[in-house]
Amino acid sequence: MKKIAIIFNGGTISMKVDPRINAAIPALSSEEIMSMVTNIEKYAEIETFNFSTLPGPHVSPEIMLKLSNYIKDILKREDIDGVIVTHGTDTLEETAFFLELNIKSIKPIIVVGAMRNGSELGYDGPSNLSAGICTAISEESKGKGVLVVMNNEVNAATEVTKTNTLSLNTFKSSEFGPLGIVDNDEVIYYREKKTHDHILDIEKLESRVGLIKCVAGMGSDIINFYIDSGYKGIVIEAMGRGNVPPDMLDGIKRAADKKIPLVIVSRCPTGRVLDTYGYLGAGRMLRELGAIFGFNLPGQKARIKLILALSMTKDINIIKNIFEKDRFK
Repeated sequence: MKKIAIIFNGGTISMKVDPRINAAIPALSSEEIMSMVTNIEKYAEIETFNFSTLPGPHVSPEIMLKLSNYIKDILKREDIDGVIVTHGTDTLEETAFFLELNIKSIKPIIVVGAMRNGSELGYDGPSNLSAGICTAISEESKGKGVLVVMNNEVNAATEVTKTNTLSLNTFKSSEFGPLGIVDNDEVIYYREKKTHDHILDIEKLESRVGLIKCVAGMGSDIINFYIDSGYKGIVIEAMGRGNVPPDMLDGIKRAADKKIPLVIVSRCPTGRVLDTYGYLGAGRMLRELGAIFGFNLPGQKARIKLILALSMTKDINIIKNIFEKDRFK
């Protein structure tokens, strides 16, 4: 029987409604949650760890790095066959992606959460934990990197995003679909995950990276604010294939002059950015100014990747290679 480590790290899965304020707050212990995961002893030996009780919005890149190092220490144990991490869903995809880029291990790493708290009808925390355990003990899960298991679907951390504010099936890989499902206490994979060639292993974190969502008529004021505030990198969720309003060009040129890496992704939910267009503010001009293209990453994941890249190096050419040559394939 395999031994799985479950790291409790807060989120809705550990919450219930406080009657004094009639709102959900962290309240459930790991023991209380595990008591609702019935019959799991037939499938795996479980060892629990308590890392935090943080809601999703309280998780910062600095906490992600601490969690990653915590997981690495557990994975070093020969008796541990896989790790499951509970997490608040608001930042779950960012932490899962951080772990994907920062941890190299053949052992399964599963991130789970809940969309309903322990006081609600249909509390989904125990079900998601059960599915996560079934995924972690599968031999087929080895070498697949970090996986997100929610609502009996298995998604790659590189592909998944939260798409709805309350639905149980909120986590989707809309461009590629899930890697597989958990059915009858067994994980079934439909396809292989996309792989990448690099692990961004760091000791200290450079988290001063800004994210800008591009909208009609936008100028350079936010870019200039980030530059003047000492930010070390900027991600722009551009329009369509990777195009911006002309008034943003002055700020982009200023960032380039100051050797600040600027990554272009799209505000569209699917598809990649490419220098297809050549008009003022279009992708071809941005590339000529030195902008880095983030392929099909959403803004929040591109920011995580740029944080890790900047934590390794300040060399823009190396950072460019991390995004454009060592991308997922």
